[in-house]
Order: sequence, then structure tokens, then C-alpha cells
Amino acid sequence: MSARLQTGSPLDAAAERAMNRAAAYLAGLQAPDGHWCGELTADTTLESDYILFQLWLYPPSHGVWTPRTLPLIEKAVGSILERQLPDGGFSIYEAGPSEASASVKAYVALKLGGVPAEDSRMARLCGRILELGGIQAANSYVKINLSLFGLYPRRYCPSIPPEAALLPFDFLYQMASWARAIMVSLSIVHAANPHRPAPQGFSLDEIWLPGASPAFHRDRRWLSWRNAFLAIDRMLKWWERHGPKGIRRKAVERAGQWMVERLSHSDGLGAIYPPMMYSVMALDVLGYAGNDPLRAEALRQFNRLMVDDGRRFFFQPCFSPVWDTAIAAYALAQSDPGHPAAGRAAGWLLAREVRRKGDWSVKRPATEPSGWAFEYANEFYPDVDDTAMALLSLSSVGPGGAGASACQPGFSRAAGSACRKRALEWLLAMQSRDGGWAAFDADNTWQFLKNVPFADHNAMLDPTCADITGRALEALAAHGLGRDHPAVRRGAEWLVRNQESDGSWYGRWGVAYIYGTCFALRGLAAAGESDREAHILRAGEWLRSIQNADGGWGESCASYDNGGFTPASSTPSQTAWALLGLIAGGDAGSLSVRHGIEHLLGAQRPDGSWEEKLATGTGFPKVFYLNYHLYKDYFPLLALAAFLKTRNAADAGQALTDRL
Repeated sequence: MSARLQTGSPLDAAAERAMNRAAAYLAGLQAPDGHWCGELTADTTLESDYILFQLWLYPPSHGVWTPRTLPLIEKAVGSILERQLPDGGFSIYEAGPSEASASVKAYVALKLGGVPAEDSRMARLCGRILELGGIQAANSYVKINLSLFGLYPRRYCPSIPPEAALLPFDFLYQMASWARAIMVSLSIVHAANPHRPAPQGFSLDEIWLPGASPAFHRDRRWLSWRNAFLAIDRMLKWWERHGPKGIRRKAVERAGQWMVERLSHSDGLGAIYPPMMYSVMALDVLGYAGNDPLRAEALRQFNRLMVDDGRRFFFQPCFSPVWDTAIAAYALAQSDPGHPAAGRAAGWLLAREVRRKGDWSVKRPATEPSGWAFEYANEFYPDVDDTAMALLSLSSVGPGGAGASACQPGFSRAAGSACRKRALEWLLAMQSRDGGWAAFDADNTWQFLKNVPFADHNAMLDPTCADITGRALEALAAHGLGRDHPAVRRGAEWLVRNQESDGSWYGRWGVAYIYGTCFALRGLAAAGESDREAHILRAGEWLRSIQNADGGWGESCASYDNGGFTPASSTPSQTAWALLGLIAGGDAGSLSVRHGIEHLLGAQRPDGSWEEKLATGTGFPKVFYLNYHLYKDYFPLLALAAFLKTRNAADAGQALTDRL
């Protein structure tokens, strides 16, 4: 017993005080209409892309480049330089190593922004790029972007054919939603083969690595999907020169219709940075004038991603209001079931239920539209993760979403119940055949697509994953679906089958194995899995084995590159995930949990918040990572609430035993 935390201990009281401070801080961040939206930050590639995009929007006149946005470009240059590493390069996550694509993008942007190649910072960057393999080592999207300005030979860039919009078997919908939006918009630009000029005398000769081929690398095996796609790419390049122009016109027209339809029902195409940028470029080559309402709105939505507050300048990859609101409200409701902020958030969430058939309906045509998107408005792309989290949040404030009518007139309890019923049916319909859940689509399983030449951003598919499957199971359980329900049983079986050999689970949308293990354990617990099962016990042992000496938990984004857990300094969000996983696995009293709670208490600021600099969110593994600026606050709050709830239950059980 000496190795376990005793109920009613001083730590319980300290945790309750910390929970109350955290709840007050988080509630104080709520917007008047009931929602939260924390900042979402990434690496320098967004600011670098912004500068190159300005070259598209405001091309040089007589070789001289004087864009209207020059003051903003200068701010972007400063923002990029602030994050240069000592070795001269640029990383894709905090505390990470220099990365080729990010470094090449930064070099191009800085040089366009007026930093001369002779500058010592540019010289160090140039040297680091050459060490990383030169401009030839950058990914396909960097090369495609540069080719639009004659800065990389187009013949060495992958073809992105608009004819994909005409292919059978719903070809477009066999790739991930974000890749689909990027491909369609970029294919329109690619088909036009624009030759935007660079400033007079501008070149990138110095970052070309002598002797390194700019061509695609073939597999050593003669028969492979990659080599097959490279052969197809050669045929596509021939098609572009000699194929029937009528088919290409029809393809561009179809792709344009597809894009415009989605632009009309979202805050920009896909409501995420890359397709939002490419959609403006596509509208330009389609002949839309700069003052056309559709084109003007597309550019306005893109520019909304900019943060320029006088102290900082950066771009957000998108907005996260539904995600932040659902988790923040759920955490508050777990800390205080009657918290008024949770009720206000419920009304805001109910008003944002998606009621339009989107891309997901291609594979689920008979399903009634419902669910929630990640952003403010993105009607074609609700996702499973946000829908499950919104359902959890709504379930925590009472039948039908208690408190909703107080925030959103017209949303009665009956309307809230109907919304939840629709969303629950949508969530069930989105389960894939293998039993798991993916983010935006079901059965996104054409693995060979990962070998297409423009797929080196590691994001062509939307696979089922442990973190989303676990959260879906939590949402189903919160609405009364138990292990006897086929969807719950299949989801739990998927999680057990996909556990790693060390006891962890791979997390797709958070860094990384700590995240996956947390939500797999919570999902299994919600599905009624016994905490004495071997896979639950192994997961708990794994979490305890990776705890840092300071009592917290931390994991590097390098876990994705290394194919296994890679330790890092403790962070509030990852410490909270580990605690939530342990508690879900039946451990609320071990010394590991005690030390984890003590770490959170010691790291909490006087105002109830925490600090977190490392990226713990995942966009595309190995390529793009995110720092959700509210993760550090609502996940620790949720962990403290879960800890105290379990401890109080233990106290109540002990009291009953004493009476008997």
C-alpha cells in the first residue's frame, strides 16, 4: 500500500484547487457567443509560401518587383529569420533538425524578400541546404511551386492532370480529402502551364547541388508501383503536348466546377492553407478578374489566416474553433457538470451542425448529412474526430444539449436531441470496413496511391487510426451504445488488433504514441473492456515506462521518423494524455500517476494556465506539425478532472466498505 496514493490525500485537495484555477482560466477565454478558438501555429513554410504567393499575385513590371504587400513581405522575412537554426537551416517542428524542403522554401522567400545571397544568414542557409542535398532534395510541392516562375524545370516536376476529375471509380474520392482539394486546384494551374516571371536577375543557382540529379528517383525493383507511376508521369507529359485539347478543356471545366462548388460553401477551399492558396491561383488562370466576388472572397479568406498584431507576424494553417470549443466545453463539464460556459458552448456547436452532403457522401450516399467540421465553415468536409468530440461535449451538458437555448434562440432540447441523433447515425455510418474510423472518409484504402510522384508529402490517404477510433467509441458509449452493439464491438476489436508490440498505439493526429495510447485506452474503457485484459495492462506498463524523471511525459515529433517512441521534454498536453490513458486503464493511484499530477501542479502558472512550446499536434506525419495553443490548458484540466473523479469514486467505495 505504501507505493500507492491514499484516497483523501493532500494531493487530492491540491489537484482540486489546480482544477478550479484551470477551469476559471479556460472559461475566461470563451468568446461572447460561446466558442473558443486558440491560435494554431506551425513552421516557417507558411510564411515562405506567402512570399512566393505574392510573386504570383503581383508579378514584376519590367523585371522590377515592387508588390503592394511589401510591408507584409518584410514582416514575413523577419518572422522567418527569427526561427533560423544555428546551423543555418530551418526545421519543421520546435527543437527539430534542419529539413530540406523548409530550408529551400525559406531561402527562396528570404531572397525574394530582399535578403541578399551574400548576407551571412543566407550563406549559412545555402551551405546547410547543400549539405541536405540541395534544391533537388525538396519535395514535389516545393518544386511545382518554383516551376511556375521558371525556378525549377517543369520536366522534373510531377504532372498533376485535371483529367483525374473525369476518371471512373470515383478516383478523386480514393485519396484523402486534403490531397483531393490540393490536387484539383493545383491541376487547374498546372494545365494552364503559366510562366509567371521572377524578378530580373533572380536565380537559385547557388542552392543546386552539383552532380545531384533533379529527376525522379526510381525504385531499384523493376516492378513496383513507384516505377509504374513514373512511367505514367512520362505518358502524361506526352499527353500534355499532344493529347486532344477538347478532353483537357472538359477536364479543366469539370475541375473548375468542382472547386467553385466547394468555394461557395466554405471559408476557402477546404478551409486550410494550401488549397486556399492554390484556389486563388486556379481562379486566376480560369480568367476570374481580381475584383470578381468569388476570387476576392477566396483571397480574403486566405488573408484571414494571417496574424499581424504589431508584435508577431505569422500564418495559421487554418482555424480550429469547433475542435477547441468541443474539447474546452467537455473539459469544463467534466470539472463541473453545471458549468455555464459548457452550456453556452453547446448552443454554439448545435448551430454549426453540417446539413449538406459533402465528399464523404460518395461512399455513404444513403446517409443523412450531419457532423461537424474543424473550422468555422467547411460544409463539404465534416470529420469524424470533430463530430465525436462534439457529441461527447453535448452529452456532458444534459439531454438534448442543456443550456443550448440560452445561447442560441430556437434550439430547444428537442432540436438538440434530434441533432445528436443525426450526428450519431452519421458517425456510425462513417465506420470503415476494417472496424476503425478515419478522419474525413470511410474506406480510404487505395494504398498504391502513396506511390504517385506528387505524394511525397506523406498525405495521400486518410487511414483508420487509433486516436479517432478511440474517440468514436467514447462518443458512442456516451450515447448508450455498449459492447453488444456491432459497431462498438468491431471498433474495440480494431484497437486490440492494431496495438503495437510494445503495448502502445500509433497516434495519427497527435504526437504520437502517447496520444494514440491515451485515446485507445479511453475508447476501450468506454466500450466496456476490462482493465485486467493483457492489452490494457501492457499499455499501462508502457506509459509508466516512458515517464520522465520530472514526473511528466514528453514525446518528440521524431517518433514518426523513427517508427517508435522518441522521448522529449515533458509537456502539459502529453503529460495529460498519459494520465488520461493510465486512469482509463484502471490506474489512478500509482506513484506514476501521483508524480504526473504533481508535475502538472508544479508547472501550472498562477493564473491557472500552462506553458507549452513544443508541437504536440500532427498535420502530416514526417512533414507538417502543429502547436494547438489551447492543448496546454484544456487537456490538463481534463486530466485533473478525471483524476479527481476516480479518486472521489474510490473514497465513496471505501466509505461504503467501512459502513458494511
